[in-house]
Amino acid sequence: MTVQLLRRKFTVEQYHKMLESGILTEDDRVELIRGEIIEMSPIGTKHAACVKCLNKLLSTKLRDRVLIAIQDPVELNDNSQPQPDVALLKPRDDFYATAHPQPQDIFLLIEVADSTIEYDREQKIPLYAEANIIEVWLVDINKQIVEVYQQPTAAGYQFMQKFASGQTLSIPSFPDVNISVNEILSH
Repeated sequence: MTVQLLRRKFTVEQYHKMLESGILTEDDRVELIRGEIIEMSPIGTKHAACVKCLNKLLSTKLRDRVLIAIQDPVELNDNSQPQPDVALLKPRDDFYATAHPQPQDIFLLIEVADSTIEYDREQKIPLYAEANIIEVWLVDINKQIVEVYQQPTAAGYQFMQKFASGQTLSIPSFPDVNISVNEILSH
């Protein structure tokens, strides 16, 4: 006889209550994905350097046109609150003090990966598509490429393109801004 294990799924509200009650702390490196609390991998030096580089690069090129969130939560739906490495958000006077950003607030999400590339590609990218995030970049530190995902549907992104050294990307919401792969991966 096969025993079916039951998993307890959590809502974003329940997840927040765990933080408020001290079951989880702000020091816990976890995120809520499809109702499951997932422990995040430690951040290596190359990963951290790439995120810092992206922050400086995007801050310089976009200035006051966006708010840049670094490894902050975004609330995709009632059971998913991931923490992408970088989120380009619509500016708000309260800097999202009253609620975490939601899909309609997001211009672009960026995941930087070395050891988590398969998890990001197979779990998080489809989740972002289901939430209708208009564009996601997956920066693969190991292969030195940037995968750009666009045209989200419930079944996944309809368009994916890989960019390598010497190539240039643009953000659909800011077509006047060009960013080269070399600028992103130059550290």
